[in-house]
Amino acid sequence: MLDDLIKERAKKKDSLIKAGYNVYPAKVTREDMIGDVLHRFFFLSLFRKQVSIGGRIMGMRIQGGVMFLDIKDESGKIQAVLNKKKIKDFAIWKDNLDIGDFVVAAGKLFKTNKGQKSVDVCKLNMAAKSLRPLPDAWSGFQNEEERLRKRYLDILFNPEVRDMVKKRAKFWNSIRCFLINKGFLEVETPALEIMPGGADARPFITHHNALDTDVYLRISMGELWQKKLMVAGFEKTFEIGRQFRNEGMDAEHLQDFTQMEFYWAYADYEMGMKFVEELYKYVITETFGKLKFKIRNFEIDFNKKWEIYDYSETIKKYTGVDVLNADLKEIENKLKELKIEYDKKGFNITRAIDNLWKYCRKNIGGPGFLINVPIMMEPLAKRMVSNPNLVQRFQVMIAGSENGKGYSELNDPVDQAERFDNQMKLREAGDEEAQMKDDDFIEALEYGMPPTCGFGVSERLFSFLMDKPVRECQIFPLMKQKNKRG
Repeated sequence: MLDDLIKERAKKKDSLIKAGYNVYPAKVTREDMIGDVLHRFFFLSLFRKQVSIGGRIMGMRIQGGVMFLDIKDESGKIQAVLNKKKIKDFAIWKDNLDIGDFVVAAGKLFKTNKGQKSVDVCKLNMAAKSLRPLPDAWSGFQNEEERLRKRYLDILFNPEVRDMVKKRAKFWNSIRCFLINKGFLEVETPALEIMPGGADARPFITHHNALDTDVYLRISMGELWQKKLMVAGFEKTFEIGRQFRNEGMDAEHLQDFTQMEFYWAYADYEMGMKFVEELYKYVITETFGKLKFKIRNFEIDFNKKWEIYDYSETIKKYTGVDVLNADLKEIENKLKELKIEYDKKGFNITRAIDNLWKYCRKNIGGPGFLINVPIMMEPLAKRMVSNPNLVQRFQVMIAGSENGKGYSELNDPVDQAERFDNQMKLREAGDEEAQMKDDDFIEALEYGMPPTCGFGVSERLFSFLMDKPVRECQIFPLMKQKNKRG
């Protein structure tokens, strides 16, 4: 059936070519956006101004010698009317146009007897012939996998998806504008690394042919690189880009995603919390025009006073376990009691505590900051002055999950080397997400890095504000390859 429709359209394409029309021209004369024409309709129609619009045919009907086309561009939709008394080759257009074709139409504006704003077409040209029919909106282009696989059609048919794409752009642009206005310099750091660092994550690995060496796709947004820029004398930097983690997929996680990280010399985690709260309120207002949301059955008001949550106290509240004093066996028994699934490969007390925390976090609505994390959980953060067993780290808590992490960066090269050594022991024991020792970074710290606050947030925040899985909030999410073209 589909093949027959494609063959029929191909014949129409050939007919237009035979009639002398270029069905895939390199350039067309489209002078007006439909949205602007509709906005200025009264003036343009009053003074009989000719317009030239272009777009995709989304609807088509024929009544005798008159042809009605619903033409849509990015800015809006308008009706174009072709009359065989005015249009050269009317019969050719009548027989060979299809819904889905891109056309350019020139003519004067008028209103039909029913008051519909229209273009009285005097000239029509093909901009691109559609060989594959658009799916019938009424037949249900609703299968999630199919929508995401053919996202261009999802955007075409679903205004809410188109709106999401625009909001996503606003989200990242507002972050960029906020940081630049605060004196931060946007930088670019390597996406291919000899040594992946800056996060607990399993990296993608590939081979660099020219250097004949294995390299990793970055798992952080240049964390160690940006801290080297602090060593170099820069004081405020940030980067927005794609990063990659070879891990599982769920509503909050993808393998490749957009992340922002900033680094701010002479600032600590407490200054960072105040700054991040200001950043979030600005970005959310700029993107959504409001500060109150319903996310995962939580009522979230970003304008209220943000809460402070203690890591170990929160876990103890919901599980009864004191993670600061518990051993691996006690935590593992609690995980089994609560029926919490966990990866037994490379299992250690760090992963055990993290699994217990993930069980507890679903109870926290926020907005607020999670603080006082045990030192074993964060190898890149400075120790708390009041308690060296904890680190100066904060995480933004929203609707039961972390949506941003920052800390006072560890700038003691000796302490950093020891922490990396501990991470390597975890890796040797089977923990593939433990961090690797980066001797080059330690050497950079030995030259001296000022006190610095670092912070990162991914597109998970945007997906939470949209109250949708993160995959649905990517424009073109990675999909499993189909066996054949469909």
